[in-house]
Amino acid sequence: MNVQMTRRTAFAVRCIFSISLLFAACALSPVAQAQQQFTPQPEDPEEFPDGPGRDDAFYACSACHSFKLVARQGFSRERWDETLDLMNERHGMAKLEGKDRELILNYLAKTFPPRTQPRGFQNPFVKQ
Repeated sequence: MNVQMTRRTAFAVRCIFSISLLFAACALSPVAQAQQQFTPQPEDPEEFPDGPGRDDAFYACSACHSFKLVARQGFSRERWDETLDLMNERHGMAKLEGKDRELILNYLAKTFPPRTQPRGFQNPFVKQ
């Protein structure tokens, strides 16, 4: 019985050691290091297409998140309008009304219209 207990203990120690090595490898992986070293980059309105309302849209949206997130959306005018309502109702964005709302909505709809290609990964081997 003593020999059997020793084998079980040795097996348990090897398992714990292997698991510890696995966790250490994951923590030191390049992906984990890249995540720890992320630094947000400052944005300027001048990085985005010029047009009436660019600065207003930039500062209204980037108060809470990156404007690059906005620029990637590609919505219709109606969807942009709904998104402004959603940001106001659910996320506490300052209410946009009148000419201010129209200016920002016009900029977003003209500058970031609906995409012609679907979003996400496109398999290059599948004919469209």
